[in-house]
Amino acid sequence: MFWPAHAMAEPMPGVRGINHIGLTVPDIKAAEAFFVDVMGCQKATSFGPFRDDKGDFMKDLVDVDPRAVINEITLLRCQSGSNIELFDYSAPDKKDVRPRNSDNGGHHIAFYVEDIDAAAKYLAAKGIRTLKGPMPINEGPVAGQSILYFFAPWGLQLEAISFPKGMAYEKNGGPVLWSNTDPSK
Repeated sequence: MFWPAHAMAEPMPGVRGINHIGLTVPDIKAAEAFFVDVMGCQKATSFGPFRDDKGDFMKDLVDVDPRAVINEITLLRCQSGSNIELFDYSAPDKKDVRPRNSDNGGHHIAFYVEDIDAAAKYLAAKGIRTLKGPMPINEGPVAGQSILYFFAPWGLQLEAISFPKGMAYEKNGGPVLWSNTDPSK
């Protein structure tokens, strides 16, 4: 279903950007280690559990089975981009589904890198599964970028992307999708 045009006329008040991406993972300690040791994220904190053994709090709050338990949540800071929130769930109806990019609900997380060739060599040295690439894009509106898809050990699809001189569409005044400006300054 698509939203009617009038529903898109005004953005949600006060939106400033993406704060975090939430991921439910099969092993939260292994996922934390991957994002810290391989991707260079920094652990901020861990907390939990959250449960409601009698009521509908979990269903009402996050639309999961009422007996679902969030065993632990770990927050990670990933350089100057969005943060990652890892979830360790137990639930009576939990499924192990890994959609591909082409499936509804398919997804990936892209990490901006300064040197995609160096990133590719680093991933190979770490034994991380990568797909074809780095693939430079030389034509069209996103000319100037290079991409490389790779996988976390549990199958989450990720991407390394770099466009140090910008992309072609930016020359026409489009919004800049990445800035190397440190937001803490």
